[in-house]
Parts: sequence; C-alpha cells; structure tokens
Amino acid sequence: MPDVTEHSIVGWREWVAFPEIGLPAVRAKVDTGAKTTALHAHDVSVERKGGAPWATFMVHPFFRHEKLSVECEAPVVDDREVTSSSGHTETRVVIGVTFRLGVKSDASEWPIEATLTDRRGMRFPMLLGREAMAGRVLVDSGASFLLGSPDRPSALYR
Repeated sequence: MPDVTEHSIVGWREWVAFPEIGLPAVRAKVDTGAKTTALHAHDVSVERKGGAPWATFMVHPFFRHEKLSVECEAPVVDDREVTSSSGHTETRVVIGVTFRLGVKSDASEWPIEATLTDRRGMRFPMLLGREAMAGRVLVDSGASFLLGSPDRPSALYR
C-alpha cells in the first residue's frame, strides 16, 4: 500500500498548469480510465528546431472564452495512435512538457507526455491520464478542485 503522505489527493476535476509553455491555468478532468493525457489544441504544426522536432500549436484554455487563444511550443517526443473512449482512433502528436498539479506557484511539478487533440466537443480542455499521475496522485472521485481554484482564471492570461 502506498504511503498516502507521499501522494497528492485530487478530485475528479482540478486546475492544472503548464508554466513553461505559457498555460498558467487549465481546467482538467482527472481520468484514471484514460492511459494518456490529452490537451485541447488546434493549428498543430511540427517543424525541426536545432535538429529536433518541435510542435507549435494553439490552445483555448477555457471553452467558454473562445476569444482567448494561446500560442504554445513544445518538444515532440512521439506520434502515437490513440483510441478514444468512443472507439475513434487517431494519430496524435505527443509533447514532453512540465506539468504543475494545481495553479499555485509552489505546487508540485514534474515532466509528463501529453497528446495534442481537438477536444471541442468535450467538457474539459484537458484530460489527465493515469500515466501522468502514476506514483504521485490519489483520486477522490467524489471531490472537485481539492487543490483550489483561481479567483479569475482568465485574468492569469493577461
């Protein structure tokens, strides 16, 4: 049995961040049934930078604020076929990025892999999968936003 004191306890939905790519607050669904993490992105392009592949993409961190669009850039670690819960399979760009659990600057951070995909039809711009949580997170499926919420999330993007 893992030592609970070594793990962050999160609810089924939380605010997270990707500080190194300019995303200080993204609402995420915590999904232990999903293997991979998926981040809503559009206009994804991959080019070589210093001999390595890098993705440039746009993110709408809040579906209710479509006017807010953030241009991001991250190293590409792979292209993978991912099958969604609806059974649809697509090839996705996989980026390597530093992930922050919660939006406070002193929150835990670690590197994860995230796939880039169009999540417009979903309720959350991000799905946090179990590979990113393994060994670090315990989920309280009856709770939400245990790590807190920003007062005005869109204000963090100004």
